[in-house]
Amino acid sequence: MPERIDGGTPAGPVAFHPTMSALGVPLSVLDLAPVAEGSSPAEALAVTADYARTVEALGYRRYWVAEHHGMPGIASSAPPVLLAHVATATESIRLGSGGVMLPNHAPLVVAEQFGMLEALHPGRIDLGLGRAPGTDPVTAHAIRRQRVDGPDEFPSQLAELVGYFDGTIPADHPFSRIEATPAHGYRPEIWLLGSSDFSATLAGRLGLPFSFAYHFAPAGLDTALAAYRAAFDPSDACPEPHVMLGVSVVCADTDEHARWLAAPGGLAFLRLREGRPGRYPTPEEAAARPLTPAEQAAVEGWTRSHVVGPPDAVASGLAELVERTGVQELMVSTMLPDPDERTRSARLVAEATGLATARTAAGAGPG
Repeated sequence: MPERIDGGTPAGPVAFHPTMSALGVPLSVLDLAPVAEGSSPAEALAVTADYARTVEALGYRRYWVAEHHGMPGIASSAPPVLLAHVATATESIRLGSGGVMLPNHAPLVVAEQFGMLEALHPGRIDLGLGRAPGTDPVTAHAIRRQRVDGPDEFPSQLAELVGYFDGTIPADHPFSRIEATPAHGYRPEIWLLGSSDFSATLAGRLGLPFSFAYHFAPAGLDTALAAYRAAFDPSDACPEPHVMLGVSVVCADTDEHARWLAAPGGLAFLRLREGRPGRYPTPEEAAARPLTPAEQAAVEGWTRSHVVGPPDAVASGLAELVERTGVQELMVSTMLPDPDERTRSARLVAEATGLATARTAAGAGPG
């Protein structure tokens, strides 16, 4: 187990956005830059800045992107590059990784990349860290080559990474003489991500905020939350337990249209499970694809935790989730490659949860 990580950030403890939703928690956005069938990664990436600007104007707290590799339907393979792009197009929304898969990278490189982002955009950068590869074993090998670091080395990698930011690498460490520039003194807000109790327990012991991947691993939610809260040791950066849930949400004017838009997610899941991921399917393609009983059961299991429907139903579903779990934030993931539909969903959620109203009352219009 690494030494305790303390110290806070240039922005101080984990911050709350002045705009709070009617749910009693801030809302944030996770964007994977989905690539639609018949589209291209360039087209998917071209709309990310506009999407970030929109959710910023609506009062969302954070805009995060996630590292995935070898997946033709997801273009967010390099979070620090994409975040640098989005940062120049936005003003106040926090920007971060949800996450960077630390075993894929040398901690020094991650420290330099996110230290640079924090130096350029002080007080706005989040570094969410995961320990999974974010891809299949062959692609993971192509990324790591001769490096043998894996999930079991995650705690020591994390300690090294934070040491570059805070200047706390022990004197007997082989890298103790390295001055990471710009990283030392430019520590972003560090989060641990997870879908089990391993990262939850580690985050608690180290006094870090924790983001749980409810959108794809709902079965482990209760165990992870209990582990995090039981292990939590306050720090300057995070004086109290702080949990954010990633939630799959599709909101439209009617239940029928919301489910039509969400249906490609099931087909994308089946393809990924079969080891043949592709561009994100269209609603028409999903509607035309008959499912076997086994496939139908698999899709229903995958989507059981998703919140899909018209605004009132989505707001009710999110409120129930917050009440049941007692979490401090929600992060909405809306896998709709059509940028207009994705933006429309974000706007409807903001309106239904009172986020856009609160933002306007605070003096910033919805754009």
